[in-house]
Amino acid sequence: MAEVKLTAAVRTDFGKGAARRIRREAQVPAVVYGHGGEPVHVSLPGHDLMMALKTPNVLLSLDIEGRNELVIPKQVQRDPLKGFLEHVDLLVVKRGETVTVEVPVHTEGDLAAGGNLLEHTLTALPVEAEATHIPEAVTVSIAGLEAGASVLAKDVVLPAGVALAVDADTVVLHVVAGSVEAPAAEGAEA
Repeated sequence: MAEVKLTAAVRTDFGKGAARRIRREAQVPAVVYGHGGEPVHVSLPGHDLMMALKTPNVLLSLDIEGRNELVIPKQVQRDPLKGFLEHVDLLVVKRGETVTVEVPVHTEGDLAAGGNLLEHTLTALPVEAEATHIPEAVTVSIAGLEAGASVLAKDVVLPAGVALAVDADTVVLHVVAGSVEAPAAEGAEA
């Protein structure tokens, strides 16, 4: 996974009014914390951050007044109506350090014929991986699965160096039989 480089400005103003001023300047307020250090309040370029966050668990290299910090997004707050970034919590990580993150689950293939439906019990799979080698997603083949079949966490093929951070018998995907209503007879009264 490639690192996205961003320049962060340390901020000293706090509160709702200060955050609004930062957002009007096309910046996003953020907090960088972790490894026992004091939290650092920063502002980040809004558009660049939004583009970086399109990749799940993106690795960000922040330039904070000449000091480089490697971080991953821990929590992202968005405006519920417009979707603009309102605030981001960033967790400091070190190269070689193992982190626990949720990786999106993608499917490939077609279910067995017969109107079966796929139920995503987990849309993201909790895994442990090195901070600089977090997979963007895991892919599960559902080709030919019939009603009643389940894909467990232990059945998901993970890249090298990635381990499950959830019970191996956790259901990730489940196939259910589709229910079809019989067409109502014409002229029948309900």
